[in-house]
Amino acid sequence: MLSALKSRGLCAWGVVRLAGAVLILNTLAPVFLLIAIGAGLQASKFWSEGFLKEANRVTYWLGLPALLFTQLAGSIHGVTGAKAMLGGMMAATLAVLALGYAVAWLMRVPGAVAGTFVQGAFRGNLAFVGLPIIYALPDVTLAGGISLRAAAVLTMAPMMIFFNVGGVMVLLLSQHRIGWGMLGPFLRQLATTPPLLASLAGIGCALAGWELPTVVNKTFGALGEMALPLGLLGVGGSLVTVRLGAAWRTPLIVALLKTVAAPALGWVAGRALGLGAVELKTVLIFLATPSAVISYTMAAEMKGDERLAAGAIVLSTLTSLVALAVIVGVF
Repeated sequence: MLSALKSRGLCAWGVVRLAGAVLILNTLAPVFLLIAIGAGLQASKFWSEGFLKEANRVTYWLGLPALLFTQLAGSIHGVTGAKAMLGGMMAATLAVLALGYAVAWLMRVPGAVAGTFVQGAFRGNLAFVGLPIIYALPDVTLAGGISLRAAAVLTMAPMMIFFNVGGVMVLLLSQHRIGWGMLGPFLRQLATTPPLLASLAGIGCALAGWELPTVVNKTFGALGEMALPLGLLGVGGSLVTVRLGAAWRTPLIVALLKTVAAPALGWVAGRALGLGAVELKTVLIFLATPSAVISYTMAAEMKGDERLAAGAIVLSTLTSLVALAVIVGVF
């Protein structure tokens, strides 16, 4: 009798573990397979030279802004359901930003490089890695009647605004002293950031009570649908073009801050705020995403350390796979 109960217990444990493994595979595999396909296409020169750059521009200037605008314009009424998630994510992001500066100081990272170091540690790829993973999960209804996907977008949009503002600030602070001379570059960068402008426009449209005409809504919806797959292919292609070389130690520290320290801090913040299991998992997925690909572009444009930014993207993509598998499977 005892042996039969033990056998049933082991069988049930095996079923649970198998279900967890299937969930991890079904959630993460499509995202990272698209990244791998993009890397393979870039490595094999399947697409012409310059295609990746142009595809990234289309995604950045059209696809992602359309997705953010339509989601926010139609979901902002449920913003109260995402406040706790946003609070937990913001608290963890601010904590890892401060931790990044502390670690950079302990490692004696040069001042001109510190901005790139810190940006890679706190700025995650929410739109092209985090959002597809969350969209692969069941779209359950959370407390307050808001859907998981709507809550994720409502959490992501303000964070992207913070990432854009914070990314510009840390890079400028590493190049200039605080003063009025920073204001011009800061405003120019913000004014030419399409996801930021689309997020503000979507929020403004919703708060004003405007409803998009059907033809506009469908057009923007179609543009938004291309953003995630095309963005993931672009991430994969970008990884192939990076040359890490022997300089791996500092980028690895950035990667561990981004994909290990950030979600750990998010878990503490989420528990303190009383987040439910689904909400906490969503926040941790966002926090465990790799360093945003745009951090390389910004480092290049704003005279940061391009090699460090590129290395952080590559290594954090690898470490995030492990971190995300743990989060999806355990939480």
